[in-house]
Amino acid sequence: MIGRYIPTFLRHAPVPGVQGFALLAGIEATVRGILVSVWPLVIYKALGDAERVSQLYFYAGILSFSYGMLLPWIGRYVARRWLYTIGMAFYIAGPGAAILGGPVLTPIGLLLMSWATMTSFTCINAYLMDFIARQELGRVETLKLSYSAASWTIGPMLGVWLWKLWAPLPFLIAMSFALVLAAAFWAMRMGNGKTITRARAPAPNPLAFLGRFFAQPRLVAGWLFAVLRSVGWWVYIVYLPIYCIEAGLGDQIASFVYSVSNALLFLSPLMLRWMQRRGLRRAVVISFAAAAACFAAAGLAPVWPPLSLVTLFAGSFFLVMLDTFGGLPFLMAVRPAERAEMSAVYASFRDVSGILTPGFAWLVLLVAPVPGVFVACGAGLAIAAGVATQLHPRLGARRA
Repeated sequence: MIGRYIPTFLRHAPVPGVQGFALLAGIEATVRGILVSVWPLVIYKALGDAERVSQLYFYAGILSFSYGMLLPWIGRYVARRWLYTIGMAFYIAGPGAAILGGPVLTPIGLLLMSWATMTSFTCINAYLMDFIARQELGRVETLKLSYSAASWTIGPMLGVWLWKLWAPLPFLIAMSFALVLAAAFWAMRMGNGKTITRARAPAPNPLAFLGRFFAQPRLVAGWLFAVLRSVGWWVYIVYLPIYCIEAGLGDQIASFVYSVSNALLFLSPLMLRWMQRRGLRRAVVISFAAAAACFAAAGLAPVWPPLSLVTLFAGSFFLVMLDTFGGLPFLMAVRPAERAEMSAVYASFRDVSGILTPGFAWLVLLVAPVPGVFVACGAGLAIAAGVATQLHPRLGARRA
């Protein structure tokens, strides 16, 4: 009888909608965006050359990937809402370690930030597939980018300026917004998501779901798109600032160009409509091919140093397009009963790219200067364009 006098919003948590997921993405973009241009400068300053930076990112990528592969197993013992909260704790501990600084704590801070991103991405993607209808996935991805655009536009340039003003300041701001993100998540009361049971018990091996992933070519292709798109961003974020310093262009020009690139996120609704008119397969092929051409052209940077800025900025336009709709091939292919496991697989693209990019860059830098890394990245993006030609021509089209 008492329950009838309790307000409905207290008895039944509202179902999270598109706006809620976009809000979380916007706050998280502030946490990451204000530090994204600071981390390469801090690491480069601590280590002194591009080759050692590549080594550090390579080893950090391996550790982060290993953690990500264990997330589904951890999720069996830790409720999803608490797992997400642990990720928020990593978002606070990582900048805290960087504030303390030094050749040991700074890399640990970078690793904790990577773990935080992996945890958040895995949990939010699982929630997304639980609460958002399949036909609304494109809309929610676009709105997430729109909500994140301001942070990714202002954050990189502001972060470097604040770092030069007082080194701990951008890290303290990131920690504050991580607390806001955790509070917003708990206010949405998403719980542990929907429970979908299988006909048979899940395998005890935390890596057993990889077999189911590799048995589905559409998932493998969608994951590969995410990996190579992320490789492009890795090169843009990490090696463009290093190139600018070595070419005498300064340590702030790269953060300025990156901020301008992120302003393109405001165009994501137009990009989505462009994709819908041409079809998902054709749009993905065009975007990867154009980005590949731009990154390859950046290899001519020794002819005129600012050329790398111009061509890579042009390439970033197509990377933003891929951020808008490049994740749809994977999300549309996931089976409902495998959401948690496949969400963890998809989230691994960040760490796989975090291993591949510095690993290949390490090898390239043994025989070539930094512009050689741009050419190698262009080759990888061209491979993705080739794979995209094998997508179903009607993928992403609305059903009658």
